[in-house]
Amino acid sequence: MQLLFHVEGMTCQRCVGHVRTAVMAMTGVHSVDIELTSGAVKVEALSDTNRDAIASAITAAGYPATPVLSS
Repeated sequence: MQLLFHVEGMTCQRCVGHVRTAVMAMTGVHSVDIELTSGAVKVEALSDTNRDAIASAITAAGYPATPVLSS
């Protein structure tokens, strides 16, 4: 399953690394793709992975995250 998030406050590759580390530590996450310029974060995860828990982990790492609902 693909989950999308909008993340604020990322300004450099170090920020990207913090977000990637926070997300990859979550159970069920397979991969993370981060677009620094747009703040888009794509997460490939198991279907039962909690979207809000991932957003909370990113926010706890210092970068406010909002889930983007797929249409």
